[in-house]
Formats: sequence, structure tokens, C-alpha cells
Amino acid sequence: MKRRGFNFALGAGALGVFNIGTAWAQQAPALAAATPAERERLAPLIEGARREGRMTYWDTVIQPETHDELQAAFRRHYGLSSAFRVNYTLTGTGALVTRIEQELAADRVTIDVAAIASPTWVFEKLAAGHVARYASPELAQYGRVFEAGLGEKDVFAFNGAYVFVPMWNAERLNFSGKSWLDVINAVPQGRISIGDAAVSASYLATYIGQTKALPTRFFTDLAAMKPAFLLRSEQVAQRLVTGQDLMAFSGMPTRAFQNNAQGAKLRFLMPQEGVVLMPQSSFILQKAPSPNAARLWTDFIHSEAGQQILARREALISGRSGFRSPLPEYAPAIEQLKLLDLDWRGMTTADLQKHREDWTRIFKS
Repeated sequence: MKRRGFNFALGAGALGVFNIGTAWAQQAPALAAATPAERERLAPLIEGARREGRMTYWDTVIQPETHDELQAAFRRHYGLSSAFRVNYTLTGTGALVTRIEQELAADRVTIDVAAIASPTWVFEKLAAGHVARYASPELAQYGRVFEAGLGEKDVFAFNGAYVFVPMWNAERLNFSGKSWLDVINAVPQGRISIGDAAVSASYLATYIGQTKALPTRFFTDLAAMKPAFLLRSEQVAQRLVTGQDLMAFSGMPTRAFQNNAQGAKLRFLMPQEGVVLMPQSSFILQKAPSPNAARLWTDFIHSEAGQQILARREALISGRSGFRSPLPEYAPAIEQLKLLDLDWRGMTTADLQKHREDWTRIFKS
């Protein structure tokens, strides 16, 4: 009978793994560059991934073009053929949580790896036994992430982090604020957008962090500006480009970078009070159907090569020690940011729901 679950993953791949042909081994740069001990660790994983033939990955940020580059580099690094598929789905945080919760409830997991900026939820799934433990050697480079409570050693870190900050189109608005407070009445009513925290876990976490630095009156004043409630960061930026909005309260530097590369003039502010770092917690499901490929994907996405792709294409902030951002203007080093801390591990979904109700009362009542 076929067993399900993460721990059995290497069984089939390990049998006869050392009979892997020389020609195949030469096709895997990861093996050619590895130490003997690392080759012994990697070889059964690669063979197992070849037999699995595919893996499924869900994320809330990475754009399809970035995924295409990641997939090609991943296959090349591990000597996997073009027939190996990384089935990718880009979705919102709420939709990702709902999908995984449904799969867990039905005990029919189809997702191997997921990434979402909701560490509190991931910690809860870990405590419930739904997140696989995997001591990836690449995670050893994320010690400061674990020290800051943004991940769990030998389980998960983040593939990249981002922030939500005030953003505007410099071709349509002359804004020189330095504080969150400067957003109030900077544009007419109805010409500003805000991330919908009633639906999105990442916008909600940002709101929770902001309440630690800003008075309640600030949020009621912001609500009085009658903001449009949006979910996708791509739409937030596009409405600034077209002029539908003059300012976005929940702008994402990643989208400023991508639109500016096409000729836009989007600008953003890192408020002096601080920002909430949103870590894209990347984890393997305990019952991942392709556990070998999931492990390799975790290795690659957290490696120097994987982080360079994500930072260069998505302007994501890396948690990898010693990493030099190729886009420091959009994705500065964590040490350069003033952060509004959140107790991700200490919060519960009940706490999140209470804050969601508070936000909804202020902005939608």
C-alpha cells in the first residue's frame, strides 16, 4: 500500500541511488559542485524528484515571469529534464489559506510547497503537525531570521520579504511626506486606495503593526478619505499608473520597481515611524505528494542563486546572511529598515480575527 507523508520520501529514491549513471550526474551542477557528504545527501533527493516528475507550488507574490526563470534555473541546477514541471499558482493570502485548510480537512493534500506572509498561521499549522521539518543546509544561512522569530529552525524561513508603504505617481502628485501621518488629506477623498485587511492576512498584519506606532485617530482620519479597498498589489500599482488613484496607502516597492522598469514614475515612502516586514514564509506540507522535489525547491529558493533571482525580479528583501541586494533602492537590507515588531509566534488566529473586526469597524462600518 502506498504510504502518504513526508518521512517516507527518500525510500524509493534511495534504493540503488548510487548506481546513478555518470552521464546523468554530470548533468546536475549541484552534484558536481558539492562536497562528498553533500553529494550523498543530494543524490537520492534528485533521483526521487526525477521519479516524482513534478511538484506543486503556491505563492502570493511571485509573478509568472519570475517563476519561469526560477523553474528553468531549478531544473538546470539539479539536472532535471524539461519534462519536470513546477506547477505554480499565484493567489491572494486569503485564498491560499482557504485552499490549504480545505485540503488538510479533506486529507487530500495536492500542494507541496507554499509561501505566504502570515507566519502566525504557519506557526499554527506547524504546531498541528501539518508542516514538514527539513534541515535544509541553506536554512543555516538564515540564523537572524530565526532569532527574530520570523521562522523556525530546520523548518521554514522566508523566500523573500516585503513591506506595504505609501506610494504615488510622481507624474501626477507632488508629495514629500516623511511620516505615515503625512498621508492624511494628502489627496482628495476617493483618490487613495488601501489594502483590504478584512480579506488579506498580510494587509491585516501590517495594520496590527501600525497600531503599535500610530494613534487610533489616524485610522479614523484615513477612513474619512474614503479609500478604495483593494487586494492585489498589481492592481494597487496599476491604478496609480493610470491616475485612477493619486496615492496608495498600501503600496508595494516590488510593484513600483516592476512598473518603473516599464517607464512609470512611481515613488514610495519608508515612514519614519517604521514599517512592518512581511516575510513570505515558505514551507513544505507534511503530506506533500512530491517530497523530494519539495526539499530541493526549498534548498534552491533559499540559496544565493534563488535569492538573487527573487531580489532582481521581484525586489524582495532577503533574510539570507551576507546577501547583497541587487536593488537596494527597492529592496534594502533588513538592517537598514526601522521595523515595527510583531510577535508572530505569540499571536493566534483569534487575535487576528479581533484585529480584523476592529479594522472593519473603522473602515467599512
